[in-house]
Amino acid sequence: MQKRVGSPRVRLLAGAGALWLGACASSPMPRPVAATPSSPSAVAVSPSVMPRAASFAGLAPLPPSAASAPVAPPLPTPPVVSVPAISPAVAARFPEPAANFATPAFELGRTAFTRNDELHAILRGLVRSGDVSARGTTIDVLPLGTSQRGAPIEALAVTRAVDAAPAAAAPASASASSPSPAPTRRPAVVVIAGQHGDEPAGTEALVVIAQQLAAGRFDRVLDRVDVFLLPRANPDGAALGQRATADGSDLNRDHLLLVTPEAQAQAQLVRDIAPIVVLDLHEYPVDDALFVAKFGAVQRFDALLQYATVGNLPRFVTKAAEEWFRAPLAASLIAAGFATDWYHTVSVDPTDRRVVMGGVGAQIGRNANGLKNAVSLIVESRGGGLGRTDLKRRVQVQVSAVGSVLAIAARRADDLVKLRQFVEREVTAGACQGEAVIDAERTPSEYALAMLDPQSGAIRRVTVAWDSSLELRVLRSRPRPCGYWLAASENDAVRRLRLLGVEVQQLDAAGEMRGETYRETGRSTVTGDGGESAIRLRVQTQPVLIDVPGTSYYVSLEQPLANLAIAALEPESPAGYAANGVIARVEAVARVLLRPELRMSPVP
Repeated sequence: MQKRVGSPRVRLLAGAGALWLGACASSPMPRPVAATPSSPSAVAVSPSVMPRAASFAGLAPLPPSAASAPVAPPLPTPPVVSVPAISPAVAARFPEPAANFATPAFELGRTAFTRNDELHAILRGLVRSGDVSARGTTIDVLPLGTSQRGAPIEALAVTRAVDAAPAAAAPASASASSPSPAPTRRPAVVVIAGQHGDEPAGTEALVVIAQQLAAGRFDRVLDRVDVFLLPRANPDGAALGQRATADGSDLNRDHLLLVTPEAQAQAQLVRDIAPIVVLDLHEYPVDDALFVAKFGAVQRFDALLQYATVGNLPRFVTKAAEEWFRAPLAASLIAAGFATDWYHTVSVDPTDRRVVMGGVGAQIGRNANGLKNAVSLIVESRGGGLGRTDLKRRVQVQVSAVGSVLAIAARRADDLVKLRQFVEREVTAGACQGEAVIDAERTPSEYALAMLDPQSGAIRRVTVAWDSSLELRVLRSRPRPCGYWLAASENDAVRRLRLLGVEVQQLDAAGEMRGETYRETGRSTVTGDGGESAIRLRVQTQPVLIDVPGTSYYVSLEQPLANLAIAALEPESPAGYAANGVIARVEAVARVLLRPELRMSPVP
């Protein structure tokens, strides 16, 4: 019996089926609520060094003599921000630091933040060649593309010559009898700011960090790692004073679909640099009226921290993120006089007292970079909705956080390279076996959250319903396939996968694959905590032999970014390509359950 699925023929098969330390968190872990027998299973977040040699394809640096990149025409003046009233006692909790910053936003009498044209000029002014600068540091501007309204999206690359790289940065698989070639470059750290245009402190902080890197402040860091700064990922949003990009997209929810040019620019940077650490700077919204209405208190913290929390995240990446980075970072911020806790937002439902940690979707930058096997963190300073209030303190928090993360990454460079190598081997070897998480959600918990009395400023601990991202409830899982077949029509999906760094092959000739096809059985729309909507598909699978034509595609899971491919290609993945219309019909994708022995060529 034969059946058509897309263009290939399928034949039904009767009966076919198919490191280390203890936790040292400085903030107390929320206490999970016990799952009931009828609830989805609760599992700990299952948290690939150097992946392929970095090609820097498409990241040609701008030479110092090159003509300036085009600067977008002026945009409308951002709206005036209405700042919530703060009592003197609460304001005293956030004193202005003694630091001075030489960014345009801090010029005397200035009321605006650093403009896009000013940022462009600052970055170009830091460009220099390592041949003539102290200790061989080279600083380049990397053009990543342009925003929807024509503003340049640029990163600053601060690097050293390869021969100065630490010897331990060579692949861990090297042996004394068979030495591996020298690495093409040292391990890298990427720091991103300004994904949301109304969160300016991160951009100002990265201007300061760029100046400090150029001045030699981080020479010991540069002895061990290269540093790449993306100071403003959403230049249109910054010019408009709005969270979203020019077309209304939330950039930080576009790191799997890559719809916007801004997300594509980030994906290109991370793909070609393959960083061991990615740090993302944000500002959390200060909504004292909502907190007072719900809890009779106001927000307490200078900084909120979280690492990647998403299904299929390699467990040792999670351990490294917590024990090597988040906990020491929290301790360093506290030592500098800044209050910190886990990242969280309050539910907008006025009838509950629920607080939720950061999301668990693969489309969020923090999680997408985690699935690329980097230690991926966010720092959210207190600032959303405050305008210029406490700006110096907010920037100092971010400067301190970036400095701490860079220092940790340099100190742990050898360990991080070995971790990446181990994790990539583990992920690659996991194809065709075990379970893969398709959809998951936070786990209901309770937490004693510190807040401030709105009048006296006294610290109060309030027990709240806390949806924890540190432990996930699995809503749907399937056996991990060997890979995925894609119809020849799915060129757009292939293009996006390649931009993410996922390896894709194209069949040289027709052949046969053993696998499972999908049949859609339903779909629904769900609303997230932030009011965003998402499509949930429901499918049934059927074991088949697929007669695949030449020119169709195969995405093997025997590769370091296998977990990212699962998030993109499983139809029931809420962030995936089928649920979001990139793949129009579920019949155009299939699970491959046995390694195919067919001639294929890599898709460039």
